[in-house]
Amino acid sequence: MARVLALTNDLLFGSRLQGDLTAAGHDVRLISSAERLRGLLTDENPEPGRWVLVVDLTDAELDGCAVLESLAALPAMASAGTLGFYSHVESGVRARGKEAGFDLLVPRSRMVREGAALVEKLGAGAGAG
Repeated sequence: MARVLALTNDLLFGSRLQGDLTAAGHDVRLISSAERLRGLLTDENPEPGRWVLVVDLTDAELDGCAVLESLAALPAMASAGTLGFYSHVESGVRARGKEAGFDLLVPRSRMVREGAALVEKLGAGAGAG
């Protein structure tokens, strides 16, 4: 089981993601804004140990890559695995996500199919490729 913070403004997909990950035994908290995420990581520093940050890169207003870059220096991020998902038609997002420092980047369709397993691998500290 992994502890997961999922940053997404998409209520439908976020609910599905939360349901799928929770059903697989993960402890999931949905966050809808970068400000709230920063507050959680600063004020409520996640419990010690490995955890996973899942970021929706399909929302241009959210700019998940910039969010990850802005959080990089926070102590809580030292124990985080980071997973970004993007629309397969947005070819530049994957490259931008690599630049931003995500541990793993996957198309949204793969997130739907394999999200729980990917989170499990990142939560255990293993790269998922």
